[in-house]
Amino acid sequence: MIGRAGFREVVRSRAAASEAWARVASLISGALPLLAFPRPGLAWFAWVALVPGLVLMRSAPTVRTAAFRGWWFGTGYLLAALYWMVPSIGPGLLLVAVVFGALWAGWGAAARWLSPAAAVAVLPCVWVAIEFVRYWPRLGGPWALLGATQWKHPMVLSLAAVGGVWLISLVLVAANTALALALLSPRRRVVPLGVALALIGVGPLTYALRPAPPAGSTFRVALVQPGVLPNRAVRLTEGERITAGLPPVDLVVWGESSVGYDVVRDRDVASRLDALATRNGPLLVNEDARDASGRISKSAILLRSDGSRERYVKTRLVPFGEYIPFRSAFGWLTRISKAAGEDRVPGTGVQVMQAGDITFGPLICFESTFPDYGRAVVHKGAQMLVYQSSTSTFQDSWAPAQHASLVAVRAAETGRPAVQAALTGVTAAFDAQGRRLTWMDTGERGAAVVTLTSPPRDFRTPYDRFGDYVAYLAVVASGVTLLIAARRLRRRSPRPQATRDGNA
Repeated sequence: MIGRAGFREVVRSRAAASEAWARVASLISGALPLLAFPRPGLAWFAWVALVPGLVLMRSAPTVRTAAFRGWWFGTGYLLAALYWMVPSIGPGLLLVAVVFGALWAGWGAAARWLSPAAAVAVLPCVWVAIEFVRYWPRLGGPWALLGATQWKHPMVLSLAAVGGVWLISLVLVAANTALALALLSPRRRVVPLGVALALIGVGPLTYALRPAPPAGSTFRVALVQPGVLPNRAVRLTEGERITAGLPPVDLVVWGESSVGYDVVRDRDVASRLDALATRNGPLLVNEDARDASGRISKSAILLRSDGSRERYVKTRLVPFGEYIPFRSAFGWLTRISKAAGEDRVPGTGVQVMQAGDITFGPLICFESTFPDYGRAVVHKGAQMLVYQSSTSTFQDSWAPAQHASLVAVRAAETGRPAVQAALTGVTAAFDAQGRRLTWMDTGERGAAVVTLTSPPRDFRTPYDRFGDYVAYLAVVASGVTLLIAARRLRRRSPRPQATRDGNA
């Protein structure tokens, strides 16, 4: 017979095994939301993708256990969302996922501790607060924000004009929370199901009530996508060939790293580009080359028919791809991966350019992930957002389509048409409400010509005017919840018993 001590040991062993499986399930649950992003493109799945993870956390035996399950969930989420970075960071991706996955420990703890009513209100705020922390450039940038999954649905995307991508994430997490509560409480499912349905209807209601951006200037833009080519000379020649065959347009846009020469020092290349600008109109290229001082930067260069030029230097660089954060600590990654052997030199901030009657904001590649940059160029007078991209390292992954989808979100947020020209990857254009106008996938080559309509220069969406207020409110709500939890925990802590003389 098993004694009492042996029985306890068996129970503990089974509980530990059960919890191990629960954490593995949490890890897998964290990866599920990736199916709502491109390529899978199951945008509807974002409304239920968090339910399995929430059920695991809310049914945990203790808050501490729920926190660990949340950590595993966050690790799974980041591993799935950033898997395409393996060529650039190698096994370091696991370290990144585990470290930043810890942010979801608080989400897991809150899922277990909060009452049902409070969970619907607070859990979305905690999620958005986590996204807002990741939004800090020094931490790598906000890739795979949950709200970006709705890029193909203008009705839901209309929420971005009101509160940015943060508001979409907030509504999605709230709906998932309500559905999880309905699943966990079958006898009380009517109210949470009603809440979930109401939240699903918020986007269409906003779309119906908010008028479309007013029509202002109309212009034509050509986006050139030459594809993966063996060297910089062939790349330049192919860009010239495609551009020479274009009809008259107001602006021609080449992709990121389309010119591998220093335009200032290489007079032959400069004259060839000037000839294109004279024949075809304003030409926006992207220079990726060492300058006279030996430094490397990514620069958007606008060439006009009168010979004048403007330059914008990419400010927010791709972590590990274009620079290594805390290189003194993580420089060893260059020995086991394709991480940047040398840091690119960042620019000093956004600017706008003028091509004929068009004022546009040039932004480069990874900068499309940052909502504040879209707003910044609009505040400077941009009528259109122009992104230059290249995803040659990640060409065969799901990253190019996700990258292009962000341009739709930025268009909806700012109420401005937005385009992306990709050297390799996906070339796309969206109207002022984020509706897709053209899409050249990774296997296509050539050019796309689109007609865009911009609202008047003084038009502003609520998000343009008020900025990241949704994210700030979410951070405040999360902080208040943390303080309340800490206060209650302190009250429940056992106090030391007093001795006979009254001293503790």
